[in-house]
Amino acid sequence: MLIDKWVGARVGLIGNPSDGFGGKTISCMLANFGARVMLYESSTIEIVRHPLFDPLSFHSLSDLSETAQHDGYYGGIRLLFATCKRFFEFCKEQDITLPERNFVLQYDTDIPRRVGLAGSSAIISGAVKALMDFYELTETDIPRPIIPNLILSVETDELGIQAGLQDRVVQTYGGLVYMDFNPVHFDKQGYGFYENLPVELLPPLYLAYADAPSDSGAIHGAVRYRYDKGDDEVHRAMRQFASLTDESKEALLAGDHELLGQLMDCNFDLRRELYGDEYIGERNLEMVELARSLGLSAKFSGSGGAIIGICDSAEKFHRAEAAFREREFSFVELLPANGVAAARGLHPPVIDAMPSAFSVA
Repeated sequence: MLIDKWVGARVGLIGNPSDGFGGKTISCMLANFGARVMLYESSTIEIVRHPLFDPLSFHSLSDLSETAQHDGYYGGIRLLFATCKRFFEFCKEQDITLPERNFVLQYDTDIPRRVGLAGSSAIISGAVKALMDFYELTETDIPRPIIPNLILSVETDELGIQAGLQDRVVQTYGGLVYMDFNPVHFDKQGYGFYENLPVELLPPLYLAYADAPSDSGAIHGAVRYRYDKGDDEVHRAMRQFASLTDESKEALLAGDHELLGQLMDCNFDLRRELYGDEYIGERNLEMVELARSLGLSAKFSGSGGAIIGICDSAEKFHRAEAAFREREFSFVELLPANGVAAARGLHPPVIDAMPSAFSVA
């Protein structure tokens, strides 16, 4: 039996980066890009390296250097390795007895790498879901709100990656999710407050990204240090991000897309003020400024490398698409995924994707 799990990329609609600082966010899982994890029973446990993302052979030393510069020194195989270890330990901690069964585990992905679209957490999320199915565990064994905690622990505890729960929550719940990470919730129940919102509330959105990898751990590290030291500016900013999230939820429910766009702009401006232009980066600033020059709202989708905003007409979309591509940025319509899908390819079934807002008849 082949267990085949698809998990979409993620964009932060509003509130990020406060998810790692006890704040609030609204995020959406995408149908545009996703990670696929496949698992089947075997006599031994084997993790299969991806021929493209886990290379061990190169055409030249120059090729090796370019690959390391673009993709780093680790691909997806370390994510699967760490997921299996942490999953086993988690089950022991929870007194969950796993049957003696072995498997082959492999992955594929078309999520643009290191541009803030949650590509790593998509692979880990898919692996956790596949392992749960393989060992016949349900949400009675591991409740849904706890699954993001498990996924996050793979990155923070096993791999030492600075991260928050936002990506893992939306990739567990699917669709459009409002999240409140107030520590009071964690003290009371061990997880935050998570609420699915109808994806139909979303206005037409665009996604633009650059071929310029970022290191989200390094970006968040300095602010984390200041936050932990009680820096007033950082704590005030995180409260503002949370406030923007609540205002955006109200705007979504009221269908006020103009206000939502203004709040998204405020989200980026506050982030820029907090982190500074050096951390934001020239190419990221160029994308945001280009979008706003075209009359579009713009904010980071995650840690940097990609932006999202509202684009409410086909005319605006095609004009912006040409302008972004002229400057060598990718520019696509953002397609929300209605739910978490198991797929036989790298994209979910059509039924799980919203219809295009910019189709040409």
